[in-house]
Amino acid sequence: MEFQTPLVPARLIRRYKRFLADIRLEDGTVAVAHCPNPGAMLGLDDPGLRIWVEPNDDPKKKLKYGWRLAELPGGHWAGIDTGVPNRVVKEALTSGRVPELAAYRTVQPEVRYGTNSRVDFVLRAPDLPDCYVEVKNVHLRRTADWAEFPDSVTARGTRHLADLAAVVAAGHRAVMFYLVQRTDCTRLRMAADLDLAYAKGFDAARAAGVEVICHGTGISPLGVTLGAALRVDPRQQTPLIGDWKSPAP
Repeated sequence: MEFQTPLVPARLIRRYKRFLADIRLEDGTVAVAHCPNPGAMLGLDDPGLRIWVEPNDDPKKKLKYGWRLAELPGGHWAGIDTGVPNRVVKEALTSGRVPELAAYRTVQPEVRYGTNSRVDFVLRAPDLPDCYVEVKNVHLRRTADWAEFPDSVTARGTRHLADLAAVVAAGHRAVMFYLVQRTDCTRLRMAADLDLAYAKGFDAARAAGVEVICHGTGISPLGVTLGAALRVDPRQQTPLIGDWKSPAP
């Protein structure tokens, strides 16, 4: 997935009201950029962070910049736009680049299902069960090379897990696809200390037969592409006893 307009570097002054960010461009100009991310963005919205924004000259848009990337230590990148994963995964699905799903021939986006939900994609092919694919954006990293999800409470995400489990019970395939928009992570686990209900829902969905796929990404100011498959923690994601603390590396 390529960005429509070449990105330009800037420094983050502050993020506020979730969807707004004051930025300083390299020529010193201060502007307001759209932040396409409703999450907590832990560690990715610190003042002074070097970021990359996408300019636009659309007269219908009030804000002339959209925040897309954050630079990380060690030459790494993070994508902060939660709309990007669906575009990246759709390109990968239609080109057969996800081995577990390569046998499917048609990719239909935004299909109603479950309890007043829309699944991101339904895949279909002759002689195969329909496959329901829900995509989640991941950009939280707190320890070692672990990517974690979610970065804040997501009742909607927990509902999606239950809906996918119901899809399996009805005889279809269901996949939770986590796309890690960071280049400094090699594995994934649930952040149960941030949303215990989601972690419990994840365990229940996986036990019910919901498949879990996780991929990293290739990220640059030119665009975001599907990266290598990442390992998902095979252990139960919720604590059996006692208070939950983020596990050691």
